[in-house]
Amino acid sequence: MLQYPHLEQALKYHFGYDQFRPGQRQIIEDALQNRDLMVVMPTGGGKSLCFQLPALLKNGLTVVVSPLIALMQDQVEALRNNNINATFLNSSLNAYKVRSREEAILSGKVKLLYVAPERLLSERFLPFLDLVKEKIGISSFAIDEAHCVSEWGHDFRPEYRQLKSLRKRYPDVPTVALTATATDRVRSDIIQQLGLKQPSIHLASFNRENLYYEVRPKTKYAYAELLELIRETEGSTIIYSLTRKKVDELTFKLQNDKVIALPYHAGLSDEERSSNQTRFIRDDVRVMVATIAFGMGINKPDVRLVVHFDLPRNIESYYQESGRAGRDGEPSRCTIFFSFGDVKTIEWSIDQKTDPQEQLIAKQQLRQMIDYAEGTDCRRTIQLGYFGERFPGNCGNCDNCRHPKPVQDWTIEAMKFLSCVARCKERFGMLHIIDVLRGAKKDKILQYEHDKLSTYGIGKDRTVDEWRMLGRSLLHQGLIEQTSDGYSVLKLNALSWEVMRKQRTVSLAVTTVQKITWEQGSEKAEVAEILLQKLRSLRKQLADEQSVPPYVIFHDSTLKLMVQVQPQNLTEFAKLSGVGSHKLAQYGEKFITEIRAYRQEKGLQNKSVTSVSSPNSSSSYTELQTLQLHQQGLNIAQIAKKRNLSPATVSNHLEKLIEKNQPVDLNQLVPLEHQQKIWQVLEVLGDISLTPIKEQLGESYTFDEIRLVRCKWRRENRK
Repeated sequence: MLQYPHLEQALKYHFGYDQFRPGQRQIIEDALQNRDLMVVMPTGGGKSLCFQLPALLKNGLTVVVSPLIALMQDQVEALRNNNINATFLNSSLNAYKVRSREEAILSGKVKLLYVAPERLLSERFLPFLDLVKEKIGISSFAIDEAHCVSEWGHDFRPEYRQLKSLRKRYPDVPTVALTATATDRVRSDIIQQLGLKQPSIHLASFNRENLYYEVRPKTKYAYAELLELIRETEGSTIIYSLTRKKVDELTFKLQNDKVIALPYHAGLSDEERSSNQTRFIRDDVRVMVATIAFGMGINKPDVRLVVHFDLPRNIESYYQESGRAGRDGEPSRCTIFFSFGDVKTIEWSIDQKTDPQEQLIAKQQLRQMIDYAEGTDCRRTIQLGYFGERFPGNCGNCDNCRHPKPVQDWTIEAMKFLSCVARCKERFGMLHIIDVLRGAKKDKILQYEHDKLSTYGIGKDRTVDEWRMLGRSLLHQGLIEQTSDGYSVLKLNALSWEVMRKQRTVSLAVTTVQKITWEQGSEKAEVAEILLQKLRSLRKQLADEQSVPPYVIFHDSTLKLMVQVQPQNLTEFAKLSGVGSHKLAQYGEKFITEIRAYRQEKGLQNKSVTSVSSPNSSSSYTELQTLQLHQQGLNIAQIAKKRNLSPATVSNHLEKLIEKNQPVDLNQLVPLEHQQKIWQVLEVLGDISLTPIKEQLGESYTFDEIRLVRCKWRRENRK
């Protein structure tokens, strides 16, 4: 086995990172041995690096097939900002630019070329590629978003199917297929359709630990909840909706509520869509409201909230769309608002399909999505199970795990259900099994003489919904399987027989009254906000000068490291993750100057600070500063003014201090009469969203007052 001891040095030099993410090093080593590769790695897992670093270490040109102009431009900008010679060829360029870029490629000045599949396979381009191969060599083809090759994938593109001709034309050039989402069936299809030869297959875990998943019922308060979610979120938000009309309505309402939002859908002109996307990527606009036409391959790392205001069509596309949150690994939130009205809209669009098999599969995928929305198991268990990955549950970062429903022993019912599947010879779907268990007198039951089975009618004591909840949970827990051909036939597996032999118990989280909670998905790391804002402003200014997105200069995670470490010279700055040799030379002094000015302003000595947290407290340094001013008798507005923070941030500090049982005097913040009334309403309504509570209380009560009292009420109720 070949060893590559200098890969980490190359990684730091070109990209600024000290170590590889899980799985990357092995993939890169295989790529350097010129093997065909099939790489399935979740969004934010670092797929691009898996072909970009080998491209720099190998001779010749790496040709990257990418489906979207915006995505190509995005990646090329980021590479050039690391002083890496990359370019793209697409329809946005005039003939002169195309010619000059082709000349640069032929003279060996370019290492990575991004191109769309249509152009790559055109009659004019293939002879040019033959010339490239002859003069400088082609080191590999990288097929990004490779799931587009499969009609079983969620985003099939017919032009991707023709890429197989590359293998015939250039049999000795290795191909790397990369995707963020693919079931077993889609993976097999990709390998076959691209003609990969004995590929090295790399499957990273689909688990995105930093994402908080939740499903909320879409009540009449849904828009108010959405507004509150956006206002609570620092960073960018994407809101998905099913139709153009709904996108326009939501955008209009948000703009009326003083939220800077833009629409994105196929009804807009190309120019307007492109402009809206650019403004979102460059942080000029915080919220994008879109149909699913938006976002494939969007490389924005700091999206903190992805909301599906309507139900997604299937789990695979939901995983892909929600995965646009938190690509930088920072805590982010994914919320679905669910109502059965959306199901009717999706069913109507499925009925428009002309192929009956396609209709069947789409209906099965919709059923799985409804099962996810109504599911009581850990959301990760359900999602990852769909991709064939076992997850034990209790993730601690989804609504079902954070606010678990009461668990009951349903082993006896599970034995009845599985036994009925066995007696029906594993040839029927869930509804038929439930009908048999409940003793229904339907023609289909009589036709197959299932009324004569020993399991007929043994489940009359449970409702259809209860049996459906059990069947769904058995699927999610992997205790039974289902065919994926559109017919959803239930099949027993080894675990099913363990349940029937009493070797395994089955517990079920049973839905009670749905409560909507407003706890943050993950506590955000508190940092010295003033310095962070100064560094963000500097980053935005530098980005605007170059007409690139801010994250191309530095990711949020690198800015937060600057705040934590506060480097005083280039040697210290160079050690930060995300600072490569080129960025050190280009931006180092500018950011160090900003940090020094901040420290001088604060009267701090010019030496590195290694931490912004107080080591002896579970509260962060910035929260404790707020507490100190609160104890001096200052109100929220006065603390905000003194600390140069927003009142919402100060209120958030005080909430967290109350949660951690710090000595916050609520009487100083909320009049006693208001406290008592809010407490009474919470006792009646329970832990629901703020808007209905405020409606109950009236205009004289503020959201801040309700939040602070609710924090104390929650703490008291946990005792």
